[in-house]
Amino acid sequence: MENNKIIIFDDRKIRRIWHNDEWYYSVVDIIGALTESSNPNNYWKVLKHRENQLVTICNQLKLPSSDGKYYETDCVNTKSALRLIQSIPSPKAEPFKRWLAKVGYERIQEIEDPELAQERMKDLYEQKGYSKEWIDKRLRGIAIRQELTEEWKNRGVDKNIEYAILTNEISKATFGKTVGEYKQFKELGLENLRDHMTDLELIFSMLGEKVTTEITQNEEAIGLLECKGAAKRGGRVAGKARVDAEKEIGKPIVSKENYLIEPEKQRKLKKGGQNA
Repeated sequence: MENNKIIIFDDRKIRRIWHNDEWYYSVVDIIGALTESSNPNNYWKVLKHRENQLVTICNQLKLPSSDGKYYETDCVNTKSALRLIQSIPSPKAEPFKRWLAKVGYERIQEIEDPELAQERMKDLYEQKGYSKEWIDKRLRGIAIRQELTEEWKNRGVDKNIEYAILTNEISKATFGKTVGEYKQFKELGLENLRDHMTDLELIFSMLGEKVTTEITQNEEAIGLLECKGAAKRGGRVAGKARVDAEKEIGKPIVSKENYLIEPEKQRKLKKGGQNA
């Protein structure tokens, strides 16, 4: 699922990607979490130079950067991550090993029981302070997104690069902004854009992707070029609906609002109500 691209260890973000039926984790993110280095990239350069064999355990996979774009990044699977940890003196090494084991076990459970993944996601969003109504829309949006990406996959679209191109086409036509521009507008970094959308933003995002799926299927689009045309048209349908809605409600749908601070406020309010 989308939110699985970034996970948290000890308040540090760890990027990961599902590749060859297992998780691969960003090496520099692991180093940052274990060492709390202000420049984990430099730490990794020195470590690679000192222990050349570490390079052989890495895979170059595309992960999102702070600018929203995807770049080739040194990544390791769980087995190689444990080897990497041995070369990094840190009091957090053992807790990190236990954390890796837990993450891997949960993924196995979710493959066997997909509903478990959804329940865990619900719990996570509730802990962050999101409303149940918002969570329902978010989960529905994830299902629609997965349906669309599965359609792209079956039609010969390259997952990492071309998915991003097509998603930007839908976003631009729906909201007048690419994903990167939208994140910048909301003052986001590596955070998932949709986790910071309002109810209405989520609704129009779903509409654009659902219509794109229908057009792609109806016209049996094949390859990036044909799927791109379907994405533009699907986004335009949602974009026209957004403009009509804005006229009726008298305010823009595209909002600077994000949930970087608001969920914390909600948790405090909830706690205060319980103590009253």
